[in-house]
Amino acid sequence: MSYIRPSFQHPELKTNRLGYTRKYYEGALSTLCAGCGHDSVSGAIVQACFELDIEPHRVAKISGIGCSSKTPTYFLGQSHGFNSVHGRMPSVATGANLANREMTYIGISGDGDTASIGLGQFGHVTRRNLNMLYIVENNGCYGLTKGQDSATTDVGSMSKKGEPNPYQAIDLCTMALQVGATFVARSFSGDKAQLIPLIKAALAHSGFAFIDVISPCVTFNNTPQSSKGYEYARDHMEATGKMDFVPVRKEITADYAPGFSQEITLHDGSVMHLYKTDGLDCIDRNSAIRAIQEHTEREQILTGLLYVDPDSQDFHKAQKTVKQPLRELAEGELCPGNRALTAINASLK
Repeated sequence: MSYIRPSFQHPELKTNRLGYTRKYYEGALSTLCAGCGHDSVSGAIVQACFELDIEPHRVAKISGIGCSSKTPTYFLGQSHGFNSVHGRMPSVATGANLANREMTYIGISGDGDTASIGLGQFGHVTRRNLNMLYIVENNGCYGLTKGQDSATTDVGSMSKKGEPNPYQAIDLCTMALQVGATFVARSFSGDKAQLIPLIKAALAHSGFAFIDVISPCVTFNNTPQSSKGYEYARDHMEATGKMDFVPVRKEITADYAPGFSQEITLHDGSVMHLYKTDGLDCIDRNSAIRAIQEHTEREQILTGLLYVDPDSQDFHKAQKTVKQPLRELAEGELCPGNRALTAINASLK
């Protein structure tokens, strides 16, 4: 078997506005298990960035430790990347974002990396509204260390070892909503028609955009008794509705029935058209929390866009940081002298 990608490209392959084909947004060949949901998430990120005409070298992809945190290798091979310490991806993303706000930041994590060792860091990067896309590839187990239950494993869910989980699960979407996330969504790795528009909208959002993706582990946690397996997810998904994302540069041609949709305009002029079900107001934080809880009680997985704050003020606006990257600041701006330091100290008295 060959693990070398062919270099040949058909001369009439579709290109985006930058002149790049989709292949330019791909990364190395995946070494994950065949059928792993994480590879589908990587493919969705590739497609979203291609369609949004994002320059790969303007993207910083940051991860922690785990199967999910390996995946940045498999998309956007021409971008910047940093594989950090277990659970500490938010700190690295915050430092990088402060140093250069002009980059697009994509954080990739797993349910162990985020909901266990990284839970505190996840809470603080969320409430600070850092301008980034944070994706959790959620399989309800520690796939890298032979399938132990993670903090997102539902009560009674059973992996291949056959023992039901006795502990209450942490719902990351609910937590993100409670601590102040300004964009919250949930999806399924097997539903690209839903996941790709969500990623595109999240990348256009100004502030912290969180997507919890149910991404089954085919090796350790894909049994009929697992609530994070393919079979369960397909049988228990309940979508908030269909969603279209329209970038600002494109003519809005979406067709939808009046009274059954909601239109949300983001900071850059992009528009989200929501064909939504009753009982959920996507710009009401409490409505989203109630909807998640109600579906959980009915043993359903609520997917789609759950909440968005159209008036989100990201971390840089709250802190009034400089607009240019720190590397572009001259010595005089970085070290303004004793007079400026004296004024700062006086203001703190």
